Amino acid sequence: MTTEMLIDEAAEQEAFDAIIEADSRIEPRDWMPAAYRKTLIRQISQHAHSEIIGMQPEGNWITRAPSLKRKAILMAKVQDEAGHGLYLYSAAQTLGITRDEMTEQLIEGRARYSSIFNYPTPTWADMGAIGWLVDGAAICNQVPLCRASYGPYGRAMVRICKEESFHQRQGFEILLTLMQGSPAQREMAQDAVDRWYWPSLMMFGPPDDESPNSAQSMAWKIKRFSNDDLRQRFIGMLVPQAEVLGVTLPDPELRWDAAARRWHTSEIDWTEFHEVLAGRGPMNAERIRNRRNAHEDGAWVREAAAEYARKQQLARHEEAA
Repeated sequence: MTTEMLIDEAAEQEAFDAIIEADSRIEPRDWMPAAYRKTLIRQISQHAHSEIIGMQPEGNWITRAPSLKRKAILMAKVQDEAGHGLYLYSAAQTLGITRDEMTEQLIEGRARYSSIFNYPTPTWADMGAIGWLVDGAAICNQVPLCRASYGPYGRAMVRICKEESFHQRQGFEILLTLMQGSPAQREMAQDAVDRWYWPSLMMFGPPDDESPNSAQSMAWKIKRFSNDDLRQRFIGMLVPQAEVLGVTLPDPELRWDAAARRWHTSEIDWTEFHEVLAGRGPMNAERIRNRRNAHEDGAWVREAAAEYARKQQLARHEEAA
């Protein structure tokens, strides 16, 4: 690398740092460090994969929803998740990776997605617990991303967070209805909360001192808060809502530590988290198999669309000639 090139890169780095320091935004055509681009591709693509895989646990209940109204609401929610995935894939594409590359990474098991979607949904109450806990955790995690330093990511998150807020309220309402029902319905709701509570706390990622990417992401203002801070905010949101619902959060050690001004909790089972993340969770294999099958089944649609686009382009060239 020549001296002139080194000087130019140093100037570009300085301009990049100034944008980050000013709390402004990096846009696709702006210069950015290779590590910043790589981090964004990893985070945004994983987020997109999570939205797409996350359709499966709830799609499992579309044909078995207890009423036409519940079915329509659940279908709309699953459609929203598909849209979120498309927004995020589009944001990632502005960084130079293709949709096909990201899809291949996912179906070949080379890309990660949120561990929360590798748990089963055996009862209708799971739809409530996912909405209240999983989407609630997503809101805590994602609202600060609306101010992410990378413009396309932050703008995509604005609409996503509005829709996730609706999803969270829908889940809360399902649980509230069940808790006002029969003893069997109340037991089903509590069981779902018991099963989803700890995985939802794991959604924020490992403790700060064990998270390899958080510090740099915060320095670049991609993230705004640490994993542990976001987890604390989430617990603080859940406690009063659990009281309204009448459910018990399954942590006997949960209490507010006034001196430390933090929620004291039992130790999270991080071994479970890492096992699920490594592909050894209850539903990992099925989730990827379903996604791979759907991708293969849709090959003819992509081929037909590509051929139609080719013919349209050819026709335009012939008209121009």
